[in-house]
Amino acid sequence: MNAPLVVLGLEGDGTLAVPPLDHADVAGWYGAGPTPGEPGSAVIVGHLDTRTGPAVFARLDELRPGDSIAVARGDGTVAVFAVERLEQAPKNRFPADRVYGSTEERRLRLVTCGGSFDQVRGSYDDNVIVHARYRAGYLTSDLGYPE
Repeated sequence: MNAPLVVLGLEGDGTLAVPPLDHADVAGWYGAGPTPGEPGSAVIVGHLDTRTGPAVFARLDELRPGDSIAVARGDGTVAVFAVERLEQAPKNRFPADRVYGSTEERRLRLVTCGGSFDQVRGSYDDNVIVHARYRAGYLTSDLGYPE
């Protein structure tokens, strides 16, 4: 998957905002948290699907331990992470400590919806969370990314 990132903040109830559904091909980075590749847990969220089809994180649950995730940063570098594990958790018991928790290590969390779709509420029951650890950093020019 390859997607542009938008900066996200918090909703009025304190939950993380998500990209608008009319831009389902966009992922969002929690701007008040660490930048991907910096110490701490950087969090990127994206939609699983929309009423018209798959969205940016439609295949997130296909990632496996050892897979690489690259995040092109605004400073001209690319932070590369290795997937450690996937977790599926009920939305009503979202593991905030494991996703946003303080750490000196450079971590990345990718979050989307998962589990069963509740037709009445119009949303999924669970979240799928990818836990990844920083592996390396490169210049975008070294990897052939556009600057």
